[in-house]
Amino acid sequence: MRSVLPVAALVAVPLLAACTSNTTDPGTAAGAGGPITVTASDESCDLSAASAPAGNLTFDVTNNGSKVTEFYLYSADGKRIVGEVENIGPGLQGKLIVTAGRGSYETSCRPGMAGRGIRADFTVTEPAGGKKGPSEDAVLISRAQNRYRVWVQKQADVLVARTKQFVTAYRSGKDARARALYPVARTPWEAIETVAESFGDLDPKTDAREADLTQGQKWTGWHRIEKDLWPQRAKSYRPLTMKQRAFYADDLLRNVTTVRNRIRSLTFTTDQIANGSSGLMEEVATGKVTGEEEYWSHTDLWDFAANVKGAKVAFEDVKPILDKRDPALAKTLTHRFAQIDHLLAQHRDGTGYVLYTELSKAQIKRLADAVNALSEPLSHLTAAVLP
Repeated sequence: MRSVLPVAALVAVPLLAACTSNTTDPGTAAGAGGPITVTASDESCDLSAASAPAGNLTFDVTNNGSKVTEFYLYSADGKRIVGEVENIGPGLQGKLIVTAGRGSYETSCRPGMAGRGIRADFTVTEPAGGKKGPSEDAVLISRAQNRYRVWVQKQADVLVARTKQFVTAYRSGKDARARALYPVARTPWEAIETVAESFGDLDPKTDAREADLTQGQKWTGWHRIEKDLWPQRAKSYRPLTMKQRAFYADDLLRNVTTVRNRIRSLTFTTDQIANGSSGLMEEVATGKVTGEEEYWSHTDLWDFAANVKGAKVAFEDVKPILDKRDPALAKTLTHRFAQIDHLLAQHRDGTGYVLYTELSKAQIKRLADAVNALSEPLSHLTAAVLP
């Protein structure tokens, strides 16, 4: 519930999705010829140009097909994603802005968002007129921004899908299934928690704990349903009616869907990615390792692991930049993340984790010590990756 990325710091773009450009005017980026138009259909992927000068490239994608499509720019071997824009519905447009150095690449439209897609070679040439191409730093920054944006969007999609399964079971009175799905559905939320929390109007409705409530605030969201599924710690509790269950279930699904839709139009700067990594570890230190987050269900380790995963993804996205600027810090952080992963693995139970109440004081202390050992050097990440 502690906001790290203020919503004002997250830049919205008017089309379906875009990465952050390193130019002051993204609309004009794309080399000497302006934006490259991409016309996609169910059978074709036509680009207005097969090459462009090195620098900031803009691809304006129009979907004339009958299926939702995606557009990708790959490395020459077709394995590494340089940039992508997803979920372009029939008749809609998307924009991809990337910073690319001289070399060979591949483009791909993926009608139906499946398979290898319709691929073609694409060449990035030396800039005309003796201009300098993008620096290695600019390419690394663009790549980090693209990768993190795409990952956050995918987590948001998973969040909606899993929440739908969870609330369907809950409103149907299938409590055993709902209890099993609860921590699993929350995992993608916790993995991108610093982003989800940036929507100040939605976060309290979605993730407020009973202890967080202010006077007169209506309690809704994950933890309201959690208490109804695990009321044992309450001194007295009246179970919700099926009508009330339906209200809270529908409200939760509606709110996480709105979060997902808002996330689709966000971009992230390098400092926001790095701050997000340290912010997620703060979430672990102040809520998860104390066992306060999942007061009723004791499924805190699922949240703990998801926060760590999100922090690690953000770190790894900016790590190529850090490797150049502070390799010692990069090595330390890699080692500290591995230590926490090792400790968490000791508490696995099938595909999930043991309940937090099953941990001994010594085990909790070891987790807390590992979090503290990571949090201190991680606090230096943002300054290290900025120019």
